[in-house]
Amino acid sequence: MAGIISVFDTTLRDGTQGEGISLSAEDKIKIAQKLDALGVRYIEGGNPGSNGKDMEFFKRAGRLGLNARLTAFGSTRRKDSSAEKDASLLSILEAKVPTASLVGKSWDFHVHTALQTTLEENLAMIADSIRFLKRAGMEVSFDAEHFFDGFKHNRDYALSVLRTAAEAGADWLVLCDTNGGTMPGEVQQIVSAAAELSVPIGIHTHNDCELAVANALSAVQAGARMVQGTINGYGERCGNANLCSVLPNLQLKLGFACLPEGNLKHLAATARYVSEIANAHMPLNQPYVGGSAFAHKGGIHVSAILKDSKTYEHVEPESVGNKRRVLVSELAGQSNVLFKAQELGLNLDLENAGTQATIARIKELEHQGYQFEGADASLELLLRQASGEVTEVFSIESFKLLVEKVGDHSIASEAIVKVRVDGETVYTAAEGNGPVNALDNALRKALMKSYPALRDMHLSDYKVRVINEKDATAAKVRVLVESSDLSHSWSTVGVSENVIEASWQALLDSIRFALIGQQPVPGKSEDSQERVGIVNL
Repeated sequence: MAGIISVFDTTLRDGTQGEGISLSAEDKIKIAQKLDALGVRYIEGGNPGSNGKDMEFFKRAGRLGLNARLTAFGSTRRKDSSAEKDASLLSILEAKVPTASLVGKSWDFHVHTALQTTLEENLAMIADSIRFLKRAGMEVSFDAEHFFDGFKHNRDYALSVLRTAAEAGADWLVLCDTNGGTMPGEVQQIVSAAAELSVPIGIHTHNDCELAVANALSAVQAGARMVQGTINGYGERCGNANLCSVLPNLQLKLGFACLPEGNLKHLAATARYVSEIANAHMPLNQPYVGGSAFAHKGGIHVSAILKDSKTYEHVEPESVGNKRRVLVSELAGQSNVLFKAQELGLNLDLENAGTQATIARIKELEHQGYQFEGADASLELLLRQASGEVTEVFSIESFKLLVEKVGDHSIASEAIVKVRVDGETVYTAAEGNGPVNALDNALRKALMKSYPALRDMHLSDYKVRVINEKDATAAKVRVLVESSDLSHSWSTVGVSENVIEASWQALLDSIRFALIGQQPVPGKSEDSQERVGIVNL
């Protein structure tokens, strides 16, 4: 190993300053436990002096018995006052945490403009505050705000800030690229200069130039041994250094020890968990942990990874807790379809005319607007048909929708489904809070007595995408339906110029997929009007 890196997670503090990110005290508790399980060294829980929610978090988190060191954030004392009477410092003591993260100015421009005080008084503020917390027995990480800008503007003063913090007893000197405008080469040179001090160096970078990860890596290579960042890169403006990229880069590429042995494989699950709690979209193309990080679409690529995954993957997906995915689309070759079939345990003969017809069918459907990348269940049904595993035992003859609105009352929807099964024509009707819901209810009502497991299935997401916007209200649409049961979820797709028809296609596939491997309950219902067949999978 090249060395040990102390991972300082500030998702619960700096991450919450990102637009659209708001965490309750309970949310913070859940995320803190997940971060602790991942194995980060420090968890910065917030600023106890700024709001009651953060203080509540610290009081509750202190009873969790975390392995990570809980850290409270605060500022140096106010100018021309004393540390003993400073509200921010007193709140840090009240939080009863082992570590404090104390921010102070290191750019002379900020001292004069933001603090409106002298350079000497700023140094006194830093020294007094650190000594106050050290006398209380705390570990102190000093965050030198705007350090890189300050160094470039007045090198001597920026370094004097670090020396003052070190002499006052700071355990870490964290160099902050607060504006996120420093280049990686500059970071390496400046960190090298600061690393000559006797106190360990940390790095805190922002992503305003999309260089936060690169700058964090440069700092480590120059001697920094603490890396601060957030899960998924959440943070103010363009965000903070994304630990989901920093950690695997340091550990897998550069040989540093960041997390306890074996814990890196929990990274992808942690990233998804935090995004769910924060109610924030997690980009598919996020490196290492995103859903598309190890997704392969081009036929040449897939053909190669079937021989050896190293041909198009720089690390093994499992090393960060992710998985390999092969996408089937109009760009797909036979290798893509073969890979998906192998994943499903299906025996597909690529020389078989039926298999070739299925491949051609998939390409044609994609050309029409279907997208199987996000609808694996619909794709699986097509592949099962190609392998001969599907036997149709019913056909949909028609469906009708009645939609009525009277006065100011809400719209009422009713669906009537007509199917042909076992030589009989069967009708089923149901109401819903919309036409799609009514169709869903009608089909379920017909199937429930034969397949009671459908009671545990529900539609969990529904998306409509206009494919050709220029046609306005006559445009073709693609509907993606996500369904779930007690153990897993799956997605299906439908395409049509009529949103109801597209929804119906996706709903049919969703139910067909749900019934894979299930057998109908023996015996016929006494009420034949409530019994409908389904594809026997």
